[in-house]
Amino acid sequence: MRLSQAFLASAFIALLALPAGAKDAAAKDFSVGPQYDTTHVYVAPEDYDRFMASFVATFGGTLSKQGVFQVTPTPSQTMSQIALTPAGTISTFGFKTPIPYPFGAERTGYLVTDIDAAVKAAKKAGATVMVSTFPDPIGKDAVITWPGGVNMQLYWHTTPPNYPALATVPENRVYVSPDAAKAFVKGFVAFAHGKVTSDTAKAPGAEIGKPGTSYHRIRIESGYGKMVVLVTDGQLPWPYGRELTGYEVADLDATLTKAKAAGASVISEPVNSDGRRAAMVQFPGGYIAEIHALVP
Repeated sequence: MRLSQAFLASAFIALLALPAGAKDAAAKDFSVGPQYDTTHVYVAPEDYDRFMASFVATFGGTLSKQGVFQVTPTPSQTMSQIALTPAGTISTFGFKTPIPYPFGAERTGYLVTDIDAAVKAAKKAGATVMVSTFPDPIGKDAVITWPGGVNMQLYWHTTPPNYPALATVPENRVYVSPDAAKAFVKGFVAFAHGKVTSDTAKAPGAEIGKPGTSYHRIRIESGYGKMVVLVTDGQLPWPYGRELTGYEVADLDATLTKAKAAGASVISEPVNSDGRRAAMVQFPGGYIAEIHALVP
């Protein structure tokens, strides 16, 4: 009990020592909801329509109106469109010009209620700003980097969007090294006001294409949705580590049948582990996704 009181006292003193703005930023949760957590997908313009049709045929849902926009702070032009599916949302880009650095390296976009305060909170939690806040056609964006090289976009819309709630919440699949795992998890959980829902030191290696081995798996939930942190030595067989998101469906076999009929390929056959059955799928244009269903 004494240790607990001492820890709380020191934490409280540290909080009091923070500047007022930092305390406010650290105390707030800027998330809006997991349906606004958009995986960023980059495909060649010639594959764009085929990919979008395949993705929606697999998961259901609708497509926003397609357009060509400048979505980077320096000159560029890209096709852009959102797929709203019951299993998760994607933002897809088909650049007609060379892609300005460092775009294409960010994995997801998280909608926030206040872009400036959210960036400040992320920095306080240990992130660095990779691309400072800039205007886009419908709001503002920034790109941040977490320990371990995990890049993500924070975005804010001038007119708040209204996306339908998800039937199932997808997982951001984040691969990090043992050297970076602790700092990444601590920082992201603090920023997202999340919680670690499971921490498995020896998860089955079959989940990442390495049967007979083990790895460290950490699951996190927050207002931004779900995340699984896969702590590995980096010695991964293809395609593991290339996927950004895991999508939960009610019936894996039926979904894989739809995916194949829509031009996708099953590149890793289903594996049963941790109460789920999961496979890896590659869509037209190259986008790789994990798809899983819960099992008894």
